[in-house]
Amino acid sequence: MDLRVVLALCLWLACATAAHANDMQESTGPRRVFIAGDSTASAYGPERAPRQGWGMQLQSFLDAKAWSVRNHAQSGRSARSFIEQGWLDGIAKELRRGDVLLVQFGHNDAKVEDPARYNEPRDAFPAWLMRYVALARERGATPILVTPVARRKFDRGQLLDTHGLYTQSVRDLAARERIGLIDLNTRSMDWLRALGDEPSKRFFMHVPEAHSPNEPQADDTHLRDAGAVAVACFVVDAWKMLDPALAPTVVRDTDCGAKPTSLADRASQAQPSVVLPRDAIVPRAQPGPHGGPGETMAYPMFADAQDMPFQFRRRVLRKGAGIGLHPHDHDEIYYVLAGRGRYFLDGREHAVAAGDALLTRAGSTHGILQDGDADLELLIVYLSRRAH
Repeated sequence: MDLRVVLALCLWLACATAAHANDMQESTGPRRVFIAGDSTASAYGPERAPRQGWGMQLQSFLDAKAWSVRNHAQSGRSARSFIEQGWLDGIAKELRRGDVLLVQFGHNDAKVEDPARYNEPRDAFPAWLMRYVALARERGATPILVTPVARRKFDRGQLLDTHGLYTQSVRDLAARERIGLIDLNTRSMDWLRALGDEPSKRFFMHVPEAHSPNEPQADDTHLRDAGAVAVACFVVDAWKMLDPALAPTVVRDTDCGAKPTSLADRASQAQPSVVLPRDAIVPRAQPGPHGGPGETMAYPMFADAQDMPFQFRRRVLRKGAGIGLHPHDHDEIYYVLAGRGRYFLDGREHAVAAGDALLTRAGSTHGILQDGDADLELLIVYLSRRAH
């Protein structure tokens, strides 16, 4: 056989072996999720803290053994300029079968004053987005379109939709081309409405001078750390709905955000939610309950609230005071807030101190005595009589 043929066969075999090894390595490693987007998703260095894009927090929701986040989002880019400036090329070099590509644009596409970024929403914007979709499909990856995260823009208490045509364009494209859709604009608007105008500032870059390296900021577009976590949670929760197989690889709770009807639900509550200030909790001086010694102070909380399935109170046992031994026909929890005590449970004595939690089940017998010089403070929770 010709030596050149032998060398060519050897070279082909070596390449095939290397390619097979690479395929095996890829199949056993974590799957990759790529992010193409703008400044609301992009990464920032510590010098920009507390500013964060939601892409910086995505990995915290995913098992690192199952997923690797590749955040290619770039500040100031539109769906058009991200491609024309070569940023999509960086994704194309890596993207392969089994990957996921999240695509979120819209903020900068609406900047009509900048022809390098502007995309007319009805035709040009979806045409540019399809370039991302086509790349993903060509490589065997899964494209998912993400509508832009909402701006925090309130007018007389009403949240304004600043992305209307662009959000709808993404929705229409996803429906028409059967592309997975995460409607982040809707999720984040529901969240902002439920938070309210002033409280929602804490999730965006409204940073006083004392916490800003340069000057005070009042930025209603870009997220700070807490906002980035919340928005990443919305993304993962919606992604799980698109792909239920994702759920076992999610390592954080994604029960986040608010319902579209949150404000209406709150207004129609027969028994409204309440914040009870400390000085509004009126203590009651009582002798030790259940035949216990000494004096105690009981701080009942929400005792008048209707339809509460449990009772909740703080009790302070002064020096030498206690709750007498008594049998239980219901479950009860003591949490030691401060001080020390001697806890008697089913024939045994336990030394307890701040941070200890004590569960008494129905059928047990318990009691407690204050110990030492400091008051013993307990948080007590048990089912109300009407809930038995």
